Order: sequence, then structure tokens, then C-alpha cells
Amino acid sequence: MSEKELRVSKIKEGTVIDHIRGGYALDVVKILGITGKEKRVMTIAVNVPSKRFGAKDIVKIEGKLLSPQEVNRIALVAPRASINLIHDYLVVEKREVQLPKIIEGIVKCINPSCVSNSGEPIISKFHVKQEEPLLLKCHYCGITIEQPDVLGQL
Repeated sequence: MSEKELRVSKIKEGTVIDHIRGGYALDVVKILGITGKEKRVMTIAVNVPSKRFGAKDIVKIEGKLLSPQEVNRIALVAPRASINLIHDYLVVEKREVQLPKIIEGIVKCINPSCVSNSGEPIISKFHVKQEEPLLLKCHYCGITIEQPDVLGQL
């Protein structure tokens, strides 16, 4: 290791979220509801040079395995991320995040007149129009919501 390298230690058990679009690691941490008060080691690397993306972010979380719901939420801001499950310092499973074509029950429609906001027992439903930057179209009223609207809700 040269003097110019900074080494981030491996984690023994937990999750590494890699290939997050540069500058979005803090949004991923927010999505996971992590505040820093959980008494677990976490490393956040922002705008790390990447041959594939130019710049990427990385989040390492000791002692946490992600639920499928959390992975779906991450896909809203990091559709090209990879999830590495770590056991005894080794990657035991690697999953690529995939943004589903339909998002249900995660994001609310911003249109106050939408039937999904009427108090009826309807689960919000959006069709993905575009992954980056994220554009979602409400299944019920047809309004398009953009990534900042989505991030404000997560």
C-alpha cells in the first residue's frame, strides 16, 4: 500500500452497498433509516474514483442484512448498485439491485386529488418511466413525479 492510499477496513459480518451513483450514499443511508446511533460500525465513501461510473459511493454496514423492501427502496436512488453480503470477512452473496417496473406502497402520489390520497384503502402504484434521473408515473392519476419528490418521501 502506498502513502497516497487510504485503506478502509473490511467488515466481518454485514452488508456492503457498492456502485451507488456518486453523491447518493447519504440518501441510501437515509432510506435505510440509519442515524448513526445504532451502535454499529458504518463506513461511507463518497465520490470514489470508478472506471465504470467515473465516481461512485460505497456504504458498509457492520451487522446489518437488508430486507427485500430495503433493497427496493435503495433501487429508487441507486438503480445500478450491488449488494454484497459479508460473512466472516468474505462476500458470500452478491446481488445487483434492480428497479422494478412497478413501484407499489413505497412512494405516495404528490397529486392531492389522486384517488390514492383519498383515504380509500388503495396502495400507491407507480410505473417507472425512466431510471436515471428517476421518473415515476402514477397508475391512478397519470401525474409524473421526479427523483427530488421521491427522495423527499423516503
